Amino acid sequence: MTTQTLLITGAASGIGYGVAKAMANKGHNIIITDINQQRVDEALARLSQEGINATGYPLDVTSAEDLQRLMAKLETIKIDVLINNAGIQHVSRLEDFPLDKWQLIVDILLLGPVRTCQQMLPKMRAQGFGRIINIGSIHGLVASPYKSAYVSAKHGLLGFSKVIALETADTDITINTICPAYVKTALVEKQIADQAKQHGMSEAEVVDKIMLEPMPKKSFIDIEEIAHTVEFLASKQASNMTGQALVIDGGWTVK
Repeated sequence: MTTQTLLITGAASGIGYGVAKAMANKGHNIIITDINQQRVDEALARLSQEGINATGYPLDVTSAEDLQRLMAKLETIKIDVLINNAGIQHVSRLEDFPLDKWQLIVDILLLGPVRTCQQMLPKMRAQGFGRIINIGSIHGLVASPYKSAYVSAKHGLLGFSKVIALETADTDITINTICPAYVKTALVEKQIADQAKQHGMSEAEVVDKIMLEPMPKKSFIDIEEIAHTVEFLASKQASNMTGQALVIDGGWTVK
């Protein structure tokens, strides 16, 4: 196995943290980032308790200045894999959706990867290798009510990735998007409560009728499934897989 260095955004919790932990256990070097130093320090402490050494930096993906500062700190480090994972969610009817919140979701979920790729691509080109992996969503392919900003951003991420795949086809750089159905993270746990309010049903009904009903397998996606997909996409063997949406949805979109 070739040891790689991975930079993961939004990695203090949820999918990002799970992928960081799994890839570190495979022997890779991990750099985690998140919105502030406290979250980064807490994540590094949890990883350390599990015997994992990683480094971490605060990073607001909506800030070009933050990214430039981070790139300066990482100037001498070869970054093999960029994982765009940072994200937030807000569930609301469009009529009641605060436009500043709508814009922030797009700024983090879509413009965030645009900013990180713009900063990282020259470095990857110079080293002749790079893997960009976006953590997308089943909502990059389908829609659900009350998630207009999130669905718009995740759909846009797929289009963006296709363009960058074409722009990097002349070198050993790939960009792909993993599109899981619901993963049991803190972000999804909050959605359950929010959707219960919007739909006028219990939280148990939200899980059964909204989250798992569209999935023939009736199961939340495990972070380990995502981590194994990351491992493949990061490999040299995936050099001709680019611009793709890898769907982990329990059969949702085949019906």
